[in-house]
Amino acid sequence: MNKKEYQKYAERKVPKPTYFKNIIYAFIIGGTICIFGQIIMNMLYKFGLDEKLVAAGTSIILVFVGSFLTGIGVYDEIAKVGGAGAAIPITGFANSIVSPAMEFKREGFIFGVAARMFNIAGPVLVYGIGSSIIVGILYLIFTKGR
Repeated sequence: MNKKEYQKYAERKVPKPTYFKNIIYAFIIGGTICIFGQIIMNMLYKFGLDEKLVAAGTSIILVFVGSFLTGIGVYDEIAKVGGAGAAIPITGFANSIVSPAMEFKREGFIFGVAARMFNIAGPVLVYGIGSSIIVGILYLIFTKGR
């Protein structure tokens, strides 16, 4: 079997991705997480909290829920079905911090959990903070005269 024949054989054996199904599942899972966040926001508003406290409280609760579900092994199952729909919201960020920490806990708290916790989330934080600084500087430059 030459290289071209093998390439054709391999292409026939590789399963075709189901893009439409994946998009629908991502939309449903991501939307469900957002609905859950909106319910939390509405409940916090009913307690009489102002906008800043509601935003902070909602974020804290969603991070806790994402971390908790990761800890008991449920969030990974949700992510298998929902893909990017589970990875994009703040719960996905919590998952990306807790998962490596749990994986490396056998190496100890310092060299395992603490050292490996930000393997995935670290670059996101670095580029997110760096981008916000650049945008802030540009905002100051272009709005200084107003």
